[in-house]
This record gives sequence, structure tokens and C-alpha cells, in this order.
Amino acid sequence: MPEEYQQNIFTEDKALSSEEAANLAAELKEKLKEGQKPEADILSIKKLISGLGDKRGLLRRTFSESLGIIGKAALPELREALINSQSVTTRRAAAKTLKLIGDPAALPDLLHALLNDQDPVVQGSAVGAMAIFGEDAAKNFLEVLESPSSSEMQCGLASWGLSFIGAKGARILKRGALSNNERVRASSIAALGEQIQLLNDTDAKDILTNAINDPSVEVQIEAIKLMGFLNDQDWDLNLLAKRLKSRNPQVRKQSALSLMKLKAIKQKQALKESLLKEKDPEVINILSLSLNKIDSK
Repeated sequence: MPEEYQQNIFTEDKALSSEEAANLAAELKEKLKEGQKPEADILSIKKLISGLGDKRGLLRRTFSESLGIIGKAALPELREALINSQSVTTRRAAAKTLKLIGDPAALPDLLHALLNDQDPVVQGSAVGAMAIFGEDAAKNFLEVLESPSSSEMQCGLASWGLSFIGAKGARILKRGALSNNERVRASSIAALGEQIQLLNDTDAKDILTNAINDPSVEVQIEAIKLMGFLNDQDWDLNLLAKRLKSRNPQVRKQSALSLMKLKAIKQKQALKESLLKEKDPEVINILSLSLNKIDSK
């Protein structure tokens, strides 16, 4: 754990009693209804953060929304709670509340939570909060994917974060799609859909097309899968038909699925020829399904 996170670790969370939490939530609801802002002094903020550990979801939401309204003044205590609270419920709620506030100053703490918290919900909530920060968060996610010390869970969450960022991180994603690291390439390419779909980015389309023949099977599969989802684009479907001859059964399977989604009538013959040669039972089923679906159009 970095030195900056070794200081001020909670030895005991000061939780509100059930009655105190209920009374405070009722008071906050009344204030919010009347258009009043919650008090933003340090003691009031600490009390609200204590309420984030309450087991009742509706009460936690009230405290979280109130902290969100307070905004930046609540950041130091929320960041502290995210990193150091012994209550997993508090840490989860702190990450979600930092998303409400939306200040990129919290990015280092959210990244720390992703990489160091043992609770997968805290990790996921941290990623959800990070993803609203676009390119800055995309850089962090690529670093997570590139690091050999990152777990499969962390890499999966980082990939999900990139997909959520989408076009807002397009510059970083296009750079990542050309990385020497195949996991970075695969996740970056998988997240380019919004950039292609909404903005018709020709550079992104070229990157996706080239990725179909990437040396990495993982990258190929992500590219083939994305192409199948983007059915309003003008693709050279013969590129997908050629991947039906891949040595990897998962590549063949995904190619057949994407051709089916793209209603590839002109590639029916390639699908039929592949079906005659195919030995893998799972791929045979997908090829048959693809041909049936295309014939029914």
C-alpha cells in the first residue's frame, strides 16, 4: 500500500445508531423538499458519511444524495472513507457518492480502490465512478490492463469501464488498439463501437477492420464480435467469411455469428462449405443456426 494511504487508517468506524440514522435521514429529506442545502461543515459531513454504513438502502441513498449536493466540500472525507473505512457498506457507498460529485480529484483514490480493495462491489463501484471522467479514466484503465499484477477481475472491470467511456475516450482507445499488449488491444477495440456507430470515425473503422487479422486470437474475436454488432456499417463481409477457415474454433464460431447478425446473404456459400468441413460440434451448431437465420430473412 502506498505511503499516502498508510496514514489515518480508521481503527473504528463511528456508526450512527439506527434511530440517529433514521432521524437524520428524515431531517435531510425535509430540507431537500424545501429546497435547502444540507449543512457543509466538517462535523455534518462526517455524520452523513457515518450514515453511509447504514444497512437500510433508502437511508443510504438519502445520505449519498445529500453529500452529492454538498459537492467538493465533502470530497476529503469521502475519499478517506473509500480508502480507510472498515465498513464495506461505507466503502461501497462512498464510491457511488464520489460518482455523484463528479470531481476528477477523486480518480487516484478510486483507482486505488480498484487495485487494492478486496470487495468486488467496491471495485465495481469505483470503476463506475471513474468511467465518468472520460480520457483521464481511460488512461488508468489501460494501465490496469497492461499491468501483469492486475487480476482477471480487475482487468474485466477495466474493460467494462472502457466500454462505458466509449466515444468520450476515443483518442485513448485508438491508441490502445495499437498497443503491443494484446489485452490492451482487445479491450480498446471492443470499446470503439460508439465511436464508429455515432461518429462514423473512419480511423476507428480501419483499426477494427485490420484487427480481424490480428496475431492475437483474443483481439480477432473482439473485432469480429464488434463488427457483427455494428450492422448499419458498410463492411467487407468477405473478411469475416475468410475467418471461417481459422484454426481456432472460437474465431470460426464468432465469425459465423457475426455473419448471421449482418444478414450476410452473399456469404452463404462460404458458410455451407465451412459446415461441410467443420469437426467441432459447437461450431457446427452455430454454422447451422447462421444458415437457417439467413435463409429465413
